[in-house]
Amino acid sequence: MDLSLTEDQELITATARELLESKAATAGARALAGDPAGYSAPLWKEMVELGWTGLAFPEEHGGVGGDFLDVCLLFEQLGYAQVPSPLLSSVACCGMPVARFGTSAQKERWLNAISDGQIVTAAPLPWDRPGEGPVATRSDSGYVLDGTATFVPFAASAEHVLLVARLDGEPHAFWVDAADVTLKPLGTIGHDRPCHAELSGLWVPGEAALAPEAAAAISLFGAAATCAEMVGAAQHVLDMTVQYATEREQFGRAVGAFQAVQHHCANMAIDVLGSRFTAYEAIWLLSVNRDAEQQVAMAKAWVSEAYERVCALGHQVHGAIGFTREHDLHLFSEHALAASLAFGDAHLHLDTLADALDLP
Repeated sequence: MDLSLTEDQELITATARELLESKAATAGARALAGDPAGYSAPLWKEMVELGWTGLAFPEEHGGVGGDFLDVCLLFEQLGYAQVPSPLLSSVACCGMPVARFGTSAQKERWLNAISDGQIVTAAPLPWDRPGEGPVATRSDSGYVLDGTATFVPFAASAEHVLLVARLDGEPHAFWVDAADVTLKPLGTIGHDRPCHAELSGLWVPGEAALAPEAAAAISLFGAAATCAEMVGAAQHVLDMTVQYATEREQFGRAVGAFQAVQHHCANMAIDVLGSRFTAYEAIWLLSVNRDAEQQVAMAKAWVSEAYERVCALGHQVHGAIGFTREHDLHLFSEHALAASLAFGDAHLHLDTLADALDLP
């Protein structure tokens, strides 16, 4: 079984790594800590010019003609470099549901704008609890939305938001203008500047509603993309830990010569490789438009916990220096906690898998 990347995918990865490594010093999570936008506008412009925003979409809608797997290679590199950007929320959470379930008119409007980088879009992280979240009611030729959507990443910088609201008890996705929504920034450890989006009697036209399947697609594509991002981040933690263990000396030799440290690094490598395989199996299934609900649940459950384990072992090897704010390892630990919760934590996805097994 050949799991290697194609020549084009190798080029995508190498180009992304080169760009992000050159920009991380000025556009990384640490440099943007106090920025209300949460991402670098100049770097975003470069991403758009390179075609990243249109990589997963067809050429007739302004895209490059790639697929979801191709763009997930970019998410992996963004995770590796810890460079925040609205690429995941715009492309995976907003663009992919439209590409799969939108009408011709919706694709013409939204995919073209997302592909060209004309707009920044956002979608909330699903928060599926009874009685919570916006509610939609039919009104004339459209819908009225009321309630609060939680944890909308980069909402303060978005022109449009793809919100999920319950219509007749079932989740549906609706496009709304960000200017029509009351946004309340949330102080979280995440690097994606999430907000609460409050709606009060907001009317949207009928064409703002996507097909019912789109609401679930936001979670599927968002969770899979987040897994790719976590794989890249976990790989970086492994790389920096191996480098530290090779260079740091104690008792007259490199700490990597001690068996306990070697086993820590070996366990980290196992988690990173296992995460990459399970994540990209789910991503591939989504790319070829096959049923991927169970594989996405499996990937999100595994990768979320594996990434946290990798960070924990990285701290063990680094010792005290890894716990300081000056060291980059804490950025990855914060990201691990936030990303593991995004689109459902491991427990939620384990429940999904247990239901699929028809257990009593």
